[in-house]
Parts: sequence; structure tokens; C-alpha cells
Amino acid sequence: MDSLQIYANNSDEEDLSHQPSTPSADSSPPRLIPSKSAAPKVDDTMLALTAAEARQAQSRPIDPTQHVVAFNPTYDQLWAPTYGPAHPYAKDGIAQGMRNHKLGFVEDASIDSFVFDEQYNTFHKYGYAADPSGSNYIGDLDALQKNDAISVYNIPQNEQKKRKIEREKDEDEVDPTEIDNPATDVWLMKNKRSPWAGKKEGVQTELTEEQKKYAEEYAKKKEEKGHQGEKGEHVVDKTTFHGKEERDYQGRSWIAPPKDAKATNDHCYIPKRLVHTWSGHTKGVSAIRFFPKYGHLILSAGMDTKVKIWDVFNSGKCMRTYMGHSKAVRDISFCNDGTKFLTAGYDKNIKYWDTETGQVISTFSTGKIPYVVKLNPDEDKQNILLAGMSDKKIVQWDINTGQITQEYDQHLGAVNTITFVDNNRRFVTSSDDKSLRVWEFGIPVVIKYISEPHMHSMPSISLHPNTNWLAAQSLDNQILIYSTRERFQLNKKKRFAGHIVAGYACQVNFSPDGRFVMSGDGEGKCWFWDWKSCKVFRTLKCHEGVCIGCEWHPLEQSKVATCGWDGLIKYW
Repeated sequence: MDSLQIYANNSDEEDLSHQPSTPSADSSPPRLIPSKSAAPKVDDTMLALTAAEARQAQSRPIDPTQHVVAFNPTYDQLWAPTYGPAHPYAKDGIAQGMRNHKLGFVEDASIDSFVFDEQYNTFHKYGYAADPSGSNYIGDLDALQKNDAISVYNIPQNEQKKRKIEREKDEDEVDPTEIDNPATDVWLMKNKRSPWAGKKEGVQTELTEEQKKYAEEYAKKKEEKGHQGEKGEHVVDKTTFHGKEERDYQGRSWIAPPKDAKATNDHCYIPKRLVHTWSGHTKGVSAIRFFPKYGHLILSAGMDTKVKIWDVFNSGKCMRTYMGHSKAVRDISFCNDGTKFLTAGYDKNIKYWDTETGQVISTFSTGKIPYVVKLNPDEDKQNILLAGMSDKKIVQWDINTGQITQEYDQHLGAVNTITFVDNNRRFVTSSDDKSLRVWEFGIPVVIKYISEPHMHSMPSISLHPNTNWLAAQSLDNQILIYSTRERFQLNKKKRFAGHIVAGYACQVNFSPDGRFVMSGDGEGKCWFWDWKSCKVFRTLKCHEGVCIGCEWHPLEQSKVATCGWDGLIKYW
């Protein structure tokens, strides 16, 4: 502490010693020597004023009336408001309402747009126009004198007078009662809305011989066309038998099922290899159907307009060809005992054939393309035919009388499938309108309508062997399962995917024991899924192009037939 005290005292003494000593009375006064400059004396008042003025000019806004700016103005000065404070909503000094261009406000400098258009069109029509800089004209001066210097938008005075006199004269001649009566031509002329309103038609003159002849020909042609549109195209029905003989030594028909045809066991297996190929169609095959219950024959519908039936068990040859359509055959369907079948073609005809003889029993047509044909599966209703048409209707015929007995008309697109459910009391239809509709047989009122925004069109539907489920081929590359009980709900736990069917009406089917689901796809493959696990079991590369149809043999549990657009039918 003592040492700190000493240090403080020492520092005070040092401060005092640095202070300048005050002059005493005895000391001499200090001398001030004035500084000298060699430069001449200059008056700098003007320079100071100029600098101040420049500084002031740089701080104030530019006067819009002055023509010359004597200095480089800053950006802030250029866009500063002329008077008063800055506009709060203007980005660059111009209020939003004032601008008519993205860079600000642009004024019409010399000529109005209407005046320009007038002179431009006048020059193109008459060959002269007014010079915007003065009162003289440019262009064809002879035409100018001839037309009295009128423009396209000006009607000369004498012309205006003439029109006015004509209008007044017309009005004087007209009876005032006629003007008020809307049924008269005068009222029409008075209130006309278009140049054609109120014009009288010319008096009907007699037709010349040539015109009469032409009219008759036209009416005839129209009548023929109408008949043709109303019914399908007519083709002579032909059939050819390719087998050795139509009856065997015991007198049995060639379509009779073999005596020993029965199921070997109830367990189905997935096929592994190709057994046989049927090739006889010159174009693609659109559908195949096994003979009901026995499967000893297989029927095929071709795009070459022919329907063929093939032997499955013995020779493997084509047994009969049915020719009765003029365009591709779309769908085929057997009756319950297989002795008759239906065909639907793009020639708008539905034909009912005798399988054995190849005779056409009857033909049906509404003038629209049938997409699907089905007979009622009940034994006592085998005379009732249902067809889904391209004009959104499902038409029901009585085959015996040939009369339409019912029309189911609720769909908004062409009808693709008809599937009977619930002991054939009801049927489900799908359509291009991406919906499913359930109908009571014989009653044209939808009892269940299934349509969701995420649904796609379902061009093929198949019934599970236990009749509790429907498999629907959806065009978003999956097979959806719907229950056939009261609710007709989608089973969200079951869906089969992996195949590519978008754009193709590939057929979906079940194995006879219901353990497997199968479907063709757009790349020529046939897919097999396990019904319980929904997993892909196997895929077979079956066809070049699209594999459109696939059917499981009703008796031989490990055999499957497929057809494709390459014109082949394959047996696996």
C-alpha cells in the first residue's frame, strides 16, 4: 500500500512539471511573425458561389421545363417527383394508373390509330391517302378528284342525302298497322338483326327433267342407305365340313361328346409346355370357347370373318368353318348343351347357328355393332338372347319370335360385357363409361351402380366357380374382384397385377376349381395367379403380339387354350 501511495504522489509531481510556466511580470512579451506567400492575391468569391450553386443543383429535382441539363444528374434526381413528396405506390416516380407501357407512360405523338387505319385502308382501296404532315394528298390524284377525296369511312354528302330520302319514302308508303304486326315482312325489315333477315324466298319454279331425275335417284339411294343402316349387311351364309364324315358307324353326330370324357380329379395344375397349335385363321383370333361341360371341341372367332370349330381330343383338325359375316367376328357364345351358338360381328349382325349342320337358324340386328352376346343360362330360358351394343343399350330378343322383348338403356358408353349372377336372376354389365351396373333380369332399372373416379374401363369380366366373386379386367393393368352378394362391393384385399393390358380387351378366367386366376396380356403372355395369395404363379410366352383370349379346359385340369392376334390358337 505504501508503495502505491508513493507512486501516486510521483505522478502528480510529473503532471505539474509538464504544465507551461505562466509569464512573469519581468519576462519579455512573445513575438508574432506574420507568414508571407509568393502567390498573388486572388478574389475567390465567385468560385465559392459557383460551387455552392452546383451542390444545390445536384440536390434539387430536375425542372421538366428546362431543355438543357448542365450537369450529370443522379438516378434519384431523374426519378424524383417534380413537386411535393414521392408517390407512395409508384416504383419509379409514375403512379400505377398513369402508366400504359411497362417502361412508363407513352403518349400518342403524331397520328391517332383510327385516323391511321382510315388512311391506310383508303390508300389500299382507292390509291390515295391524306399526308399526316399537312393538308395535301399523296398517291393517285386522278382517283382523288374522281371520288371527291372521300375515305373508306366517309360516305359523300350526296350519297347520304339519297339514302335518307329513300328511307323516308319507304316509311311513308308503309301502313302503320303493318309495322306493329310481327307477322308481316315490314316488321321483319324494320327489326332485322342481320343482312339476311326478312328477305323473301324466291317463288318456287317447276323442276326441270334433269333435276327431277336427280331428285328421284337421290331419294332411292337414301332409302337404300337407310335400310342398310337399320339392319346389318347381308351376306350369303355358307358352311364347310372338314371332317371325314358327319356321322360315325354307330350313327352318332360328330359333335357328340366321347363316352369316356370325365374329370380325372378335382385338383387343377398350371400348364408348363405347348401341346398343340391350331392355325387356320388368316387374321387374328378374337375369342375362343370350349364346348360346354366336355371341352372336346373348341370354337374360335376370327377377324377374317370366319368362325371355326376344332377337334381337341383326337385329330386336332378343323371340323367345320362357318361363314356368315362380312366383317370381323367380335364375340361367340355357346348355348348350354353346345348344339347351337351365337356370333356377333362388326357387320352389325348377330347370328344363331346350328353347331352340327352349320345352318343359320336366325339373324338379329338393330343397325348397331354388337360387342357381346349371351344366352340366358337358365334351361327354361335358352330362347332369350342378350346383346350389348355400341349405342349404349343392352337389347333382349326372343329367339323363337325374333322380337325385341326388352331394352336396358342406362349406360353412357358402348356395352362390353354381360355376366349372369345370383342364380341367373341378375346380370352385371360393364361399359366404356368406366362403370359397372347390376340389373334384375327382365327389368330395365339399375339396382346397383358402381362408378368411382379412380375406376377404369373393364372390357372383360369372369365369374368365379363358387359364384361369389367377379373378376374384372381393369385397363389400369390389374384385375379387380367384386362380390356378387347383395352389396356388390370391391374386395380391396384381392387384386392381381403385373400384366400389361392397357388398351386391350384381354379375357380373364378361372381354373375349374377356382384356385387360379388367368389372363392374357398385350405382350403375348399368359399370366397365372394364385387366388388366395394373389401372387404371380407362372407366366407363359404364348403369342407374338396380343394374347387376347384364354380358357381353362372344363375336364382336363392342367390344360389351357389361348388365342392371339397372330391368328393362332395354342393348347398348353
